[in-house]
Amino acid sequence: MMRSRINTVLRHFYKQSTWNYRLCSTVPQTTDDRDPAPLFFDQHVQELLFTLTRINYEKIFSAHKDGKPLKNPIFKFMTDKELEEARSEIIVKAKNRIQMPPVVKMRSDKCKILSKDPALQGNETSNFIFTDISFGNNNRTRLIVVRDTNGTLRHANNNERHRMNQIYFPIEGREIHTPEMFNNPYLSDLLDRKEFEFILDRACLQFELDDPNYHRVTKEVYSYINKFKNFDALRSTRHFGPLAFYLVWNNDIHTLLMDIITSGNIEEAAALIHLYHLVYPETKSAKEPLESDIELIKTYARLDSSNRYELTCAIKEYEKLQKEKEEIDMGIKKAHGLINNENGNQKPKTNFFLTPAFLRYIHKNNAVNSRARLQQPL
Repeated sequence: MMRSRINTVLRHFYKQSTWNYRLCSTVPQTTDDRDPAPLFFDQHVQELLFTLTRINYEKIFSAHKDGKPLKNPIFKFMTDKELEEARSEIIVKAKNRIQMPPVVKMRSDKCKILSKDPALQGNETSNFIFTDISFGNNNRTRLIVVRDTNGTLRHANNNERHRMNQIYFPIEGREIHTPEMFNNPYLSDLLDRKEFEFILDRACLQFELDDPNYHRVTKEVYSYINKFKNFDALRSTRHFGPLAFYLVWNNDIHTLLMDIITSGNIEEAAALIHLYHLVYPETKSAKEPLESDIELIKTYARLDSSNRYELTCAIKEYEKLQKEKEEIDMGIKKAHGLINNENGNQKPKTNFFLTPAFLRYIHKNNAVNSRARLQQPL
């Protein structure tokens, strides 16, 4: 009898565990096997990331720590047409400056073995690297093989390929060995000094975008920014789009969404949720019909938010501030007589009609004033 009771309890326990597992499986899970490149290069995704970047021309064209001397400003006198053309050119230059580094899948470091020759083992004390330096070959597909001391002939790994390409076909600004700034404690010190843009610019120059070291460095920078809410440090730079995409890709958008809503940029908040729906189309809020920006945010907060209470309070606070601003604007317009006090409608413009007698009076006064000015001594 006791055994039957134990079996009943165990069956109930396993049944309950399975139910919990199925419930949790509906939450979007992140894996390293996915390739973000096809989604990142989608035109709609690029437009959403561009909206989230929030263009600030003063920050985009500010001085950067690139070691180049500053150019003296040039002042010009322009016509209205020339000014419009100059503004159009500035918009194009600004978009080029915030062109985002692509987000691609990290490449594996598996080396394909070509042959094993145990007879060569022990003949040499160091490896031999053979590199095809023919012009016209791509550095990514260039044939580079290594003969190990144990006689194994294999393709070069990522580090060996990087060093050989940099030796035979050097890229300006890129070093053969990984700089110490990308390792701790130097990287942590740079993060504490908030040198985020400098780190990411240097990483784009030193590593290929699918290099494991590049993914490691960018992950540390993005995680630090998200943890301490330093989003403004990367806004209006080419790295804010990849930061937002990284947070969406890893299902961690709550902190960024709260930062956008508290700053009053509801259009950007809606763009972030649209991006989230593109990455996770199976979520509940993604299946709801399209609504206004504020309703879209409320739907996400109700169905998919990881911190529903905090996000709902932020939305209510935003709506309260908007209502107060509208009341203040209404009061200012009433004080200036621009709207009707009873129903709030705008007052019609008053038309003044000048009678012939009033026109003669104005003409007479103008003539008297003109003679008085002529009689004044020079």
